[in-house]
Amino acid sequence: MAKPYDLSSQTVLITGASRGIGEAAARAFHAAGANTVLAARSAGDIERISTELGDRALAVACDVSDYASVEAAVSAAVDRFGGLDVLVNNAGLIEPIARMEDSDPAQWGTIIDVNVKGVYHAMRAAYAPLKANGGVIINISSGAATNALEGWSHYCTSKAAVLMLTMAAHKEWAAEGIRTVGLSPGTVATGMQSSIRDSGINPVSKIDWNDHKDPADVAKALLWLATDEARPFDGGDLDHKSPEGRAAMELPPL
Repeated sequence: MAKPYDLSSQTVLITGASRGIGEAAARAFHAAGANTVLAARSAGDIERISTELGDRALAVACDVSDYASVEAAVSAAVDRFGGLDVLVNNAGLIEPIARMEDSDPAQWGTIIDVNVKGVYHAMRAAYAPLKANGGVIINISSGAATNALEGWSHYCTSKAAVLMLTMAAHKEWAAEGIRTVGLSPGTVATGMQSSIRDSGINPVSKIDWNDHKDPADVAKALLWLATDEARPFDGGDLDHKSPEGRAAMELPPL
């Protein structure tokens, strides 16, 4: 990131903010001056992070698979800070990783509940305050949205659905002033990546740990996507690894 961004007049809600990309995003948006609402199922970690951040941070326990819980989190953000400008849909699961014939139907369904319905729930609940402020929705996507991988039928399916949600929201809401964009971050050094490595299934599990991105680098891309500079990518996924994406973010080519 070649230059800092001032988001001091904005409020951001980040799902899955207790660790990994979500925690890094919360810290980056807060450092840029934004009021930052951290949402996650377990309150312990987000309360710790919120306390560390201090003023302009709020922790809200939230299960994205439950619409009422998400609606309450959005209401808490609006009540505390007066509105909502940015929604980062980061909450997501990949475990258990298994070939389709070995998968458990209930667990497969849980991935859809969190990764797909959770994204829809947040978008739907945040619609009114985002429309009022001309806000931005950023959905964490993946190369898995367009590339089937062994053992990831649940995850690939969910990310393909999230890409379509991004495209649908752009078609329906762009004229109402809401920007919607996805970020495909590539592989990132998080707990999810540890689970992938432990599974030993498909080539992603074989990637050297040192080749995974730092979550802080992904957070910088999310910060950039919240600005008007990112408008050319609205309605689709920005590939963090692509030459055009990195050029737009003023990052060196890989």
